[in-house]
Amino acid sequence: MLNEGDKAFLEQLGLDHEVISEGSMFSLIIRGFRLPDGYEPAVVDLLLRLPSGFPDAAPDMWWTAPAVSYVGGGTPPATEVRQEFAGRTWQRWSRHLAISWRPGIDNLQTYLRLIRTDLERATALAAA
Repeated sequence: MLNEGDKAFLEQLGLDHEVISEGSMFSLIIRGFRLPDGYEPAVVDLLLRLPSGFPDAAPDMWWTAPAVSYVGGGTPPATEVRQEFAGRTWQRWSRHLAISWRPGIDNLQTYLRLIRTDLERATALAAA
């Protein structure tokens, strides 16, 4: 489950969220997550499926609902898979960390920053 620091971070930003426990993992749904310019829709729900040891254990991949495309057409790479979770269909963003996860240092704030950086980089590449 989320530690106190990650809970405080979500509350400080006023992010509407839900935590769902599921065995050796837990999921965090952030509602109303605003994407960087260049995506449609501009606001989605973001699903993070996190290992039970998070934030000491590294996260991997994320999902959005509804499915996202680039403004003007095209699909971000490695987002073709759709998965059912919590009664909804989610678009899987198959991403793997480009950095080494630092247990005891990195946290939910770090992961959301990495997600945002990846989203911004992808729209810049698509526009080029």
